[in-house]
Amino acid sequence: MIFVTPDIRAALRANDAAHAEAIASGLRTPDPVPVVRFFNPLGQATWLATELDDDGILFGLADLGFGSPELGSFALAELESYRLPFGLGIERDILFEGQYPLSVYAEAARRAGSLVLAESILNRAARALAGGR
Repeated sequence: MIFVTPDIRAALRANDAAHAEAIASGLRTPDPVPVVRFFNPLGQATWLATELDDDGILFGLADLGFGSPELGSFALAELESYRLPFGLGIERDILFEGQYPLSVYAEAARRAGSLVLAESILNRAARALAGGR
């Protein structure tokens, strides 16, 4: 599987450029919707990324499964190279479509103590608001 497709890379780079432009112009920094979700298929670790800089550093929300999700930076190369038991590695969620700005995911994950749980809560709330169960 391609870890970061050209389309994903372009979206991540565009968000990085918008962030840099906002800072240079003295404007409020954007709060983009995450572009990509990575996860550990054998554990709770999950990453949502919104930006990718020239050096291959992603920015987003990282939850390593210890109850304290954090906004910050993480290296794409490190995610790609990480080896798990049984020959597995970190994977990209090919079905992921960000629904909310990163700040919404971050606040929900902070309150829930887990990004995975927060995503479930946010999705349930959205379905309830839409009239579904």
